[in-house]
Amino acid sequence: MPRRALITGISGQDGSYLAELLLAEGVEVHGVLREGADRGTDRLDGVRDAATFHTGDLLERGTLRRIVAAAVPDEIYHLAAPTFVPASWELLADSVHGIATVTAELIEAVRAEAPGAHTVFATSREIFGPDAPSPQNEDTPCRPSSPYGVAKLAGHQLVGLLRERDGLHLSSAILFNHESPRRDPAFITRKVSAAVAAISLGRQQELVLGNTAAIRDWSAATDIVAALRLMAAAEQPGDYVLASGVGHSVAQLVETAFACAGIEPDGRLRVDPALVRAPELHPVVGDPARAHERLGWRAETSFEALVAQMVEADLAALRRS
Repeated sequence: MPRRALITGISGQDGSYLAELLLAEGVEVHGVLREGADRGTDRLDGVRDAATFHTGDLLERGTLRRIVAAAVPDEIYHLAAPTFVPASWELLADSVHGIATVTAELIEAVRAEAPGAHTVFATSREIFGPDAPSPQNEDTPCRPSSPYGVAKLAGHQLVGLLRERDGLHLSSAILFNHESPRRDPAFITRKVSAAVAAISLGRQQELVLGNTAAIRDWSAATDIVAALRLMAAAEQPGDYVLASGVGHSVAQLVETAFACAGIEPDGRLRVDPALVRAPELHPVVGDPARAHERLGWRAETSFEALVAQMVEADLAALRRS
């Protein structure tokens, strides 16, 4: 019998790529979709006829236990959660519930219905906060500075606590920025790639940004989901920073995107002082040494190749429209 995997957030960027990877490896894939939403997204086009879908609202108590009991998975990937950090300030209770409480409920469901399942939880480098030394690894002190980061840290600590107490195979993936053509347009990488594509086709005049000196560790989402797969397959559970280990500035992102479109950024980029944040003490860069050593994983897609993929995808979408 093939192994069976359950993915929460299967309709998102990471969930859809992970589903494709698992199906290609012969794994039976089950995914969770929200009632009345998610099902129509084109991100699921590659798996729609091959995966089994379970509908439910993860914010409702009992939903996860019902789905885990129905799927009887060997592997679980918990990717569903609010993802846009600024929104967590306005949606405080929803963010904490959707991240920390749902994590606790999934651990309860695993303990009751699938105690042998290898379960991977997606957390975020936001648990470290803006002043963490660079590069950041699994032992970096955590001082989150947003409700999103606080909720992710609570979930991360619950995973570690229950792993030790109950002996469950629970792992926490500390994800740094990872992108793809499937990334939501609210994120800066898609904001840049979509704007550059529109400018190159004469449909937009300029790209407006804030602080272009900010540094981020950007990886390809396809590389990150490959690491999640290795975490689930590992004999022992653990926590892993998943990052490229290389930082690039927003200015480099912009320059690379314009170069991919074959145009110059001069006169097409405007910095809006209202969007400029306070400078960061240290570059936001991850140290993936543990993932290299224990999982044999490395990010394979270069920064330049990733940006090119995104610009080309946005150009193609605009031409079709």
